[in-house]
Order: sequence, then structure tokens, then C-alpha cells
Amino acid sequence: MIRTAVLGLGSYVPDRVVTNDDLRHMDSKHVLQEEVLTETNDAWIQQRTGIRERRYVPNDGSVGTSDLALEASKRALADAGVDAKDVDCIILGTLSPDIHFPGTAVFLQDKLGIAGEGKGTSCACYDIRQQCSGFVYGLQMADAFIKAGMYKRVLLVGAETHSHSLDFSTRGRDVMVLFGDGAAAVVLGPQETDDARAGVLYTDCRADGSGAWNLYLKIFDIKKAPYLGYDTRDPEFYKDVHPQMDGKRVFLHAVRNMVVSSQQALARSGLTWDDIDWFVPHQANLRINEKVVEVAGIPPEKVLNTIQFYGNTTAATVPLTIDHWRKEGKVKKGDRVLATVFGAGFTWGSAIFQV
Repeated sequence: MIRTAVLGLGSYVPDRVVTNDDLRHMDSKHVLQEEVLTETNDAWIQQRTGIRERRYVPNDGSVGTSDLALEASKRALADAGVDAKDVDCIILGTLSPDIHFPGTAVFLQDKLGIAGEGKGTSCACYDIRQQCSGFVYGLQMADAFIKAGMYKRVLLVGAETHSHSLDFSTRGRDVMVLFGDGAAAVVLGPQETDDARAGVLYTDCRADGSGAWNLYLKIFDIKKAPYLGYDTRDPEFYKDVHPQMDGKRVFLHAVRNMVVSSQQALARSGLTWDDIDWFVPHQANLRINEKVVEVAGIPPEKVLNTIQFYGNTTAATVPLTIDHWRKEGKVKKGDRVLATVFGAGFTWGSAIFQV
């Protein structure tokens, strides 16, 4: 039978490390000032989020989401031993596209050198907007495509440049401290095997639109005239250009749905934690993940986190975390992962697959 296999994995984060103390002095252009601009500190941030540092791209317009996606994709393709021209489908999850439209996947295709008449495969390009749940949603899509025989080499990418859209002030600190820039990618393809537990074993995706206004960014509100302008002295209008979050409600729903989703993944697949090598939750907040592990009865020694180093990179967090610990020698080829995610929408889901 045909199973979907992870052929290669790669990740990329920008060089600039931004510590919690840096955020206190950082202005909207990411320049550190002598005076304190945001009322926060390292202890406050670590206590609430577990984050110590994150990565930012240069704030000069030279690096966008497709550039981060390109670097991660090249590493995943090299790891898989697959040439870019052999990719017949790109699925890219992001909430921070290069521009409003067209989607970022086509920019990635061009930068990979497989766009243009006579230059490449004219492969399908999908952008998906499931925010922090983007990787699991994309994995479900890729798995269905491959099992149906539609595509043989799918490049699944999560990439984000959050640093361009954050409110660097005390007003915006609850959201600002959480996010970082980064990307990760996997190459997926068909595998002929009699092992029913090989490759991608399980995916499940869910949503609850009643939570849509608990975590959002209104900057492209279609009801408004298509121009961008704002007065920083008007706090109500200023909300439209930065992410807004009801933190308590998001925390509650994240824990509840991630616990149920991970428990259902085991029940429906017929597996136990003895069959799982690693639990990789979405990296939104270390306190959320710790609560999920506690309530769901997940063995703590099987949990992988990287939010301490990278912050929340939304669609990239699951593959970025796996690749980080693979580079450290902890995750090995063939290890079985249970990944559970939760994001704006509300959206959530789980997947069980072999690395």
C-alpha cells in the first residue's frame, strides 16, 4: 500500500537574536534605545511565556517570508536528496505573507528556480491560512494528495516574519513578546510498504469560528477602502494594524482542544505513548504546553519544546522544533512524532508521523 513518507526536513532562522531585555529598549524599527520603551523585563516574560529569546530578520525590507521559506526549503530538499525541479506541489502556511496577494508560495517557487516557461515544472502552489495550525492542516492536505496519486513530491513549508507587524510599546507587549521569525519545511512523497504504521499514520483538523475574534489582525478589513493609513494617537484605529488577542480565552481553548486532540489521536490510531517517541506541541506559550502535558498525562521526557529559543513562529513551530532537536542528536530518522497544534480561527489538530 502507499503511505506518505517524510523524505527530508530543514529549517532556518535569522541570525539576529533578540533577548527579552532587548525588547524593553527596542523601537518600531528594531533599533535599541538607551531608554526603556516597553514596560517589561526578562522575569515577567519568562514567567508568563517561557520565552528567553527569539530571532528577527533585518528591518530594512531585504528579507521577507518567502526568503525564509527559501532557505528552509533548500535545506529540506538537500536532506531529501530531491532536486527542486522534481517538486510537483508546494503548500505554504503563513499568516505573514510577502504581500496581500498573490500568495507567498508562488514567490517561493520562483526563488527556487522552478517558475517560468521552460524553467520548471509549473507545479501547483497552495497558500493556506490556518495560522499556528498551518503545518498539521498542510500535512493532511499533502497526505491526501500523495495517497490519491496526484503528486509525488510535495514541499510543505511554514514560514513567518512576525517582527514587521508587532507593536513595540507597553500597549502591545502581551502579543509582541511572543513572536519570532523563522521557517521550516518538509519534503513528502509516496512510500510502498506493508507497514500500516509507517510514514504519516494519522491527521485530524478542526475549527471553531466562534473564536475568530479572540485572536486576529484586521489590517486588510475588506469593508474598508483599500488604503493603509493610521494615526498612532488614535488607540482604537491603531488596533487595526497590529495583532489583537484575548489571552485568557486563547489559553483556555488551546489547552482544552490540544488535550482532547492528542488523546483522540492515540485512541483513533490504536497507539499508546509507548508507541510514540516524541510529543511536539505548537510553540505558542510554554505554559500552555506544560498544562497540556499535565492534563493529558503525556510523559514529560517525550516532550520537545523550542519556544525558549525562537518564540512563536506559528506555522513553522512543529517542523522547526523537530529539526532543532534532530540537529542536537535527540530526534532520529524513523522516530514517531505526535504533533498537536492550536491557532487563530480557532483552528487545531493533531498528526502522527515518522520523521
